[in-house]
Amino acid sequence: MKRRNFLKSTALASTSIFVPSFLQGMSANILRKGAGRKKLVVIQWSGGNDGLNTVVPFANDIYYQKRPTLSIGRKEVLRLTDELGLHPALTPLRKLYDKGLLSIINNVGYPNPDRSHFRSMDIWQTGSGSEEYWSTGWLGRYLDSACQGKPVYHALEVDDGLSLAMKGEQKSGFAMSNAKRLRQVTNNRFLQKIAKNPHGEGDNVAYLYKTLIDTQSSAAYLYEQSKVHESKVTYPKSRLAKDLRQIAELMTADTETQVYYVNLGGFDTHVKQKIKQQGLLTEYAEAVDAFVKDLQQNNLLDETLILTFSEFGRRVQQNASNGTDHGTANNVFLIGGNLKKAGFYNNGPDLLNLKNNDLVFEIDFREIYTSILNNWLEVDAATVLKK
Repeated sequence: MKRRNFLKSTALASTSIFVPSFLQGMSANILRKGAGRKKLVVIQWSGGNDGLNTVVPFANDIYYQKRPTLSIGRKEVLRLTDELGLHPALTPLRKLYDKGLLSIINNVGYPNPDRSHFRSMDIWQTGSGSEEYWSTGWLGRYLDSACQGKPVYHALEVDDGLSLAMKGEQKSGFAMSNAKRLRQVTNNRFLQKIAKNPHGEGDNVAYLYKTLIDTQSSAAYLYEQSKVHESKVTYPKSRLAKDLRQIAELMTADTETQVYYVNLGGFDTHVKQKIKQQGLLTEYAEAVDAFVKDLQQNNLLDETLILTFSEFGRRVQQNASNGTDHGTANNVFLIGGNLKKAGFYNNGPDLLNLKNNDLVFEIDFREIYTSILNNWLEVDAATVLKK
């Protein structure tokens, strides 16, 4: 039985302690001080955020005709141009926009869109076409192609589980929701004794022992790094803010992690969307505002790129439950101190040119990945994206 198949068939492969399908050998201080300093932080909006009520086409009468009760009133919109503005919950992002720290990309999607949450998220996380089924993620393949020999926490997801985006064939990211708790779990006497007294023969058993030792080493390293710097910025008490604060503290401690991944869920707003989206966008905006301030205080914003995306947008027409159903094209946010084109990257959605009453995508999301891979992470995007 091959090692990979053996690991996938065991219960150990799905636990937070034994993660053999994506842990490899590590060594301390792989990166030189100052080398590979560019950081990528990915924020995933799970559930399909309503882009039309996020970046609002307030000058377009069709928007108000299609959403008689759900639309954002013209007086409420945070106006950025004569045609487009932000949801009022995104006031902190307007400040970033005014400072040239935000780029908004409209009409992002892919050909033959899929309305299933799971399938569309798989497409976004793998970088595949809608007709392709891939088992590795775009960031996982980045690790495969450009990060051999680097520590297992070179890409870190702040969660108890690992997203498909972070899973490669040979290497994958490391999942951890709390450094202290992970350290406590892996540092118990039973696991320590096992690690110090390996026994048994065969490739599979040896690999499991190696995985345990690597996990313990990674947990110890990340825990020590989490104590190096305590943020002086006041963060909100939301889950996303807690995750971003942990990332900021690890970044300020010069942790050997280049890619960070976090998730904010709850955007599947079929019913009573206004209240739900208001709360989610407020949580996002306040957390990101504190995070950006933290990075600025520690001179890290110029070397950080924050990507925010959702698996699809919502339909143009509101439904009978004061919500919206699954749609297609959406907007993507890029935040950082080194943007080549701040503000609006392109025009807003064309509500006169719909396909099956849905928005028509203009920019393939893989074009954004290509730019990030080539120009930010400085790897060959064609190798990672397979085209």
